[in-house]
Amino acid sequence: MTSIGQIGEQFVGQWLITQGWQILKQRWRSPWGEIDLIAQHYNPCVVAFVEVKTRQSRNWDSGGVLSITAQKQAKIRQTADYFLGEYPQFADFPCRFDVALVHYKPCPKKSLNQENITINIGESLEWQGYKLTLLDYIEAAF
Repeated sequence: MTSIGQIGEQFVGQWLITQGWQILKQRWRSPWGEIDLIAQHYNPCVVAFVEVKTRQSRNWDSGGVLSITAQKQAKIRQTADYFLGEYPQFADFPCRFDVALVHYKPCPKKSLNQENITINIGESLEWQGYKLTLLDYIEAAF
């Protein structure tokens, strides 16, 4: 069964694709941790390591942003370094660490066709049995 975290990652991945990004890896693991999404944009050329936080309202960590502690950032950086070592073709590209904040609540309606949809920041969309909203996409968050 797909977790709400995975659904949020798929949602953000689809949004990135509509913004001209190519998803290189999803849930990429290293000995230090996992990066939710690794994406590349060609104009300008950049590789983004994206941490996705999917939360309901009234959560303890301000939509997920407070859960990205200095320790979590260090693990993501180590994992990104490991990725660049495994895939040296991306090592010369500028890299950044982005954060996507997704809000969700259960929605009993059937899901939309996930192809050919438009996802806008701040607008809700029914997706895989949930009402999802991309609250914010923070470029170069850390």
